[in-house]
Amino acid sequence: MDRALFRQAWHDLVFLHWPVPPDRVAHLFPSGTRPDELDGRTYVGLVFFEMRDLGLGTGPAFPVVGGFTEVNVRLYSVDEQGRRGVVFLSLDCSMLLPTLAARGGWGLPYHWAEARRLVFDDRLLYTVRRRRPEGPRSRVWAATGRQIRVDDALSTFLTARWGLHARARGRTYYWPVEHEPWGFRQVSLLSLDDSLVGSAIGTRVTEAGLASVLYSPGLRVRFGVPRRVDAPPGRGGDEGRHPGRG
Repeated sequence: MDRALFRQAWHDLVFLHWPVPPDRVAHLFPSGTRPDELDGRTYVGLVFFEMRDLGLGTGPAFPVVGGFTEVNVRLYSVDEQGRRGVVFLSLDCSMLLPTLAARGGWGLPYHWAEARRLVFDDRLLYTVRRRRPEGPRSRVWAATGRQIRVDDALSTFLTARWGLHARARGRTYYWPVEHEPWGFRQVSLLSLDDSLVGSAIGTRVTEAGLASVLYSPGLRVRFGVPRRVDAPPGRGGDEGRHPGRG
């Protein structure tokens, strides 16, 4: 990565994923990208985490708004240059200023929400409710355990992502992401009640249909300068591969 546009740290991540037929969600992808597939399937993810130390470049973290709870619904993309990434369908955030900045500056689908994380020894409770009448909500209750090695094909497909694809100002961009390898711990899903995924893709999900549940204590992340997906050769090329998982 040539330089970091901004940086942040992610803590206490709970990843939940369901399989979906690629043709059911293909219309949700920005132009120049398509659903990335594993064995003929793609996946929709619901990811809960605590954001910390949000800041620009190498400068200090933003005061007050540098930390908050976030929940996102995401799909998995690939563009014509072979860059694999994430497409966010919604991002619910407990801070208003980052929500407005991300929506206005880069067209990311942030929503202001009541969102919080509670920790009880080895158990985590995330709750989120979008701040509008009858807005979608989610609640996950999980127990974590010892560190484990995770290297199966599905987990790698879901977490080895080194950027995101997004549509802004009438163009599709790829944002490179860089961080150390993921570390994972055992996790047991104790309960789930969600309508965020259904609001995003039109199909309600349940615990019974889950294909993957992962937990990571977290890591630090750097976002590079966005590149146009349809840029001429030499102006929008791949930022390169990095060891570990994205």
